[in-house]
Amino acid sequence: MQFTSVIAAAILAYTASALPNSFITSTTTATPAATTTAADAATTTLSLTQQLFIADTAVDRFALIPNDKDFVFPFNDPTKLGIGGKGGDLVTANRKTFPALVGTGSGMAVGFLGPCGFNTPHVHNRATELQIVTQGRLMTEMVPENNVFRDNIAAKGRRVIANEVKTFEMQPFYQGSIHTQFNPDCTNATFIASFNSEDFGAGQVADELFSLSDDVIQASFGQAIDGAEIEKFRKAIPTTIALGVEQCLKQCHIAKR
Repeated sequence: MQFTSVIAAAILAYTASALPNSFITSTTTATPAATTTAADAATTTLSLTQQLFIADTAVDRFALIPNDKDFVFPFNDPTKLGIGGKGGDLVTANRKTFPALVGTGSGMAVGFLGPCGFNTPHVHNRATELQIVTQGRLMTEMVPENNVFRDNIAAKGRRVIANEVKTFEMQPFYQGSIHTQFNPDCTNATFIASFNSEDFGAGQVADELFSLSDDVIQASFGQAIDGAEIEKFRKAIPTTIALGVEQCLKQCHIAKR
């Protein structure tokens, strides 16, 4: 039996009528996906960072940042300085303070340490820090995780990686490691820190420790701290950049308080 044009047309018509409506609709009347525009952003209650997070594509993200100047972050903005602490300032660019970082997996900070400025012991919760000194020098210390000992011998105690980092030298501070930086001179020091996260985070160790209950703190110190003194410690702990060690303060004629 030969197929004629009439028979072929009849078979095609029957096949089409037998298909589910949903299949016919999806294959013949597909609607292009909606894209996010700057106009859409103006009508939402989401922050710019949130909008950038849920944008369908990188192309849509660029549409949400129409001003070229929003791709530049001013670390020396006067409104960002003078609020860090008595010993200097730390200005951070993360995905909240600088939404253009969304999608980059990167963040950055600049530290301005005055004479005897001390970036108190802290950790970064979600990133490793690469820090380069661009002015002056820094004395740094870093404590790695448990079971890292001096000369690999437990009896010699924990290993503390301590260095003098001079201008245009760099040191890594690993994610989760306790570390600190101190300006030992009577002149200013500046460092630039990059992070492999848009939300690298920071936790000041002493401040976090003394946020625990009094019983836990006393037990942690083997009862060496009297319960009545704990609140005094809490109130005296600086949260970010502090004035540094006794020797430097005397050398630079800086009063403690």
